[in-house]
Amino acid sequence: MSHPLWPGKPYPLGASWDGKGTNFALFSENATQVELCLFDEKNKETRLELKEVNKFIWHGYVPEIGPGQRYGFRVHGPFAPHEGHRFNPNKLLIDPYAKALDGDVRFGKRIFGYPWHQPEDDLAFSKSNSAPLMPKAVVIDPRFDWEGDELLRTPWHETVIYELHVRGFTRLHPDIPPELRGTYAGLAHPAAIAHLRSIDVTAVELMPVHHYLAHPGHLAATGLRNYWGYDSLNFFAPYSGYSASGHYGEQVREFKEMVKSLHRAGIEVILDVVYNHTGEGNQMGPTLTLRGIDNAAYYRLVEDNPRYYMDFTGCGNSLNVRHPQVLKLIMDSLRYWVLEMHVDGFRFDLASALARELYAVDRLAAFFDIIHQDPVLSDVKLIAEPWDVGEGGYHVGGFPLLWSEWNGRYRDTVRDFWRGEPSRLADFSFRFTGSSDLYQPNGRNPSASINFIIAHDGFTLRDLVSYHEKRNEANGEGNRDGESHNRSWNCGAEGETDDSEILQLRLRQQRNFLATLFLSQGVPMLLAGDEMGRSQGGNNNAYCQDNKISWLNWDLPEENAALLEFVRELMAFRYDHPVLRRRKWFQGRSIHGSGVNDILWFNPDGGEMTEEQWHDGLTKVIGIFLNGEEIATPNRRGERIIDDDFILLFNAHHEAVEFALPETLQQGQWRTVMDTAQPRFLQRGRSYDAEAPTVPVAGRALVVLQRPSSVAASE
Repeated sequence: MSHPLWPGKPYPLGASWDGKGTNFALFSENATQVELCLFDEKNKETRLELKEVNKFIWHGYVPEIGPGQRYGFRVHGPFAPHEGHRFNPNKLLIDPYAKALDGDVRFGKRIFGYPWHQPEDDLAFSKSNSAPLMPKAVVIDPRFDWEGDELLRTPWHETVIYELHVRGFTRLHPDIPPELRGTYAGLAHPAAIAHLRSIDVTAVELMPVHHYLAHPGHLAATGLRNYWGYDSLNFFAPYSGYSASGHYGEQVREFKEMVKSLHRAGIEVILDVVYNHTGEGNQMGPTLTLRGIDNAAYYRLVEDNPRYYMDFTGCGNSLNVRHPQVLKLIMDSLRYWVLEMHVDGFRFDLASALARELYAVDRLAAFFDIIHQDPVLSDVKLIAEPWDVGEGGYHVGGFPLLWSEWNGRYRDTVRDFWRGEPSRLADFSFRFTGSSDLYQPNGRNPSASINFIIAHDGFTLRDLVSYHEKRNEANGEGNRDGESHNRSWNCGAEGETDDSEILQLRLRQQRNFLATLFLSQGVPMLLAGDEMGRSQGGNNNAYCQDNKISWLNWDLPEENAALLEFVRELMAFRYDHPVLRRRKWFQGRSIHGSGVNDILWFNPDGGEMTEEQWHDGLTKVIGIFLNGEEIATPNRRGERIIDDDFILLFNAHHEAVEFALPETLQQGQWRTVMDTAQPRFLQRGRSYDAEAPTVPVAGRALVVLQRPSSVAASE
């Protein structure tokens, strides 16, 4: 069928339906010809040459084409790999601005720009047509009734993040209809939301939902797939595989419904976004989108040999954020997800790669400058994974003012403390109080620290206390993949065991980690399933396991159900006490005249920590006093915040320790509210005062004492 083609407009980029027809626009600086390819229901292809070019944007308008129309592009230009150009019109290309795709790339020799029979020579030119293996972009109807929905803008100091995988979170949930499990609609289901609310999380951080390469070549013959999704092919389209309906473009509506449902429950949506690289890989990878549209513009190429790619990500390529159009692509994508999809923020994967203007990571890179002046993006949650795999790429504490960071030093320090490895108490004190050494010098608050002990990449919490060595054989890479230095401790036996003492110790260690996380200043992040003792059987790199290894198991044995109840009580406790989630740094002095500093540190004999104890890597016990009457910042109404006082007694030593209460803290009555040596969160524990000033703490345990405030409270 023939279609008329009008000149159209260069903006906006992508496919834009106006109710009467659709405008198509594609940027390519080095192309010589661009063809718009329209596909009917039988996959018959009609090609229309876009002859209008304005500032390297090729555009045209097709009347009577609307939502549901599938399309792609073929781009002509020089095939000169040594010069950085890899144009090949035999390859159907995904529109970088497509708002929906109709499925996955199917792996096969035709998706490569060079002939498959010459797999070691990317300099050869492939004449095979890739269209039968390629997903098609879909024109969408952007209209949606948000019913007054707005971004929640939960204050950072009140935020609790829950990292989850859209598919894995609900895939086995017994209370969600089977047809909705593993989808956006499944996450929006009341049963899923009820669990999130029961543990008081305020935000879900979704592992990548940008449409990604699900079947990369190294997994194609294994029966495995790219489950995590860290190989984006498009930065606008929600992944079609998480759609419950499976109809063209419906994933957009379903994603919006999910966001609206989560917002109604008071839960923000943060996206884990991967703008540092794409799924096209290095010079031996397939030609699917940006490589065929304009390789030299979109990717960082080796300057003296542009056949090859700069790789700061370990994934074969790095996006060329020095190019204005690439920056525009990223910024347009981010604004789209905020303005059109109502997401509340972003976590940037390998964010250091985005800051490399030349080679070194630059805090004043254009990427940060643009975000800081953008009226939309400067007002949402911005989280950096502050490292990449390139030289000089580790930058925890080095990001600009508006950013929070995954605090890898918090993870490492807390793991070392509880597993008994030599580590300085001074380091532990910095991490517990929000890492002021990292974030205070450049004007940031404790909320700059996203505290985590476990994330998707690595052991689950249960496996952290059950395995010393990774068990990644199921990935098919000879157990060579994944981190080999996990800072884990198996508690005396490797993997599964029937030894009751070891099992009890493992549960205690899980409670220790969880309690430390949620009692620390900063923003806590919990990995989905860790509250229920989820195990991956020792697999610390389950990126390719779309099966029960990765999916959450909701059929809980007794000990896991008890752990879940502990977490619920712990989270509620944190929510009830503002001294545990301060907006500003501790000052180490009396602020409101209580006569006692806002925080005190003491050793088991009740005395102040000595300089030697702070720096002795073998010291594993410490007491911390949190003064509920000395919170410097007021509440949102400008009123003084008063909370109860708390003493936290940490004992990471294997033997029990008795703590003497400091004389200045013996007034009033202290009551135990938590003891991780017990399976449940204690509500009415033993009391201590001047008459009984010695508190026993079991080996490898944390005890929390509470004393009611004598001042009228307000928050």
